[in-house]
Amino acid sequence: MTDLKFEDSLARLEQIVSQLESGNLPLEESLRSFEEGIALARRCAKYLEDAEKRIEILAKDEHGALGTKPFSWEPDGEA
Repeated sequence: MTDLKFEDSLARLEQIVSQLESGNLPLEESLRSFEEGIALARRCAKYLEDAEKRIEILAKDEHGALGTKPFSWEPDGEA
């Protein structure tokens, strides 16, 4: 799980939520899935927090004031 990208982490989290909502998992498996889901949710939140900080840094002008700049996102390796 340590090398998952944001999209992979989010997809796995959605899968876990679906499994838990189904109510078909035994208790122990539900607890393990819940713990994994919490870890993934924290990982996704960290990814988003880091992305927000990165955008803020990129949006500051030479005087440190935040300005409006168009934001365009390019997936890794496609910039």
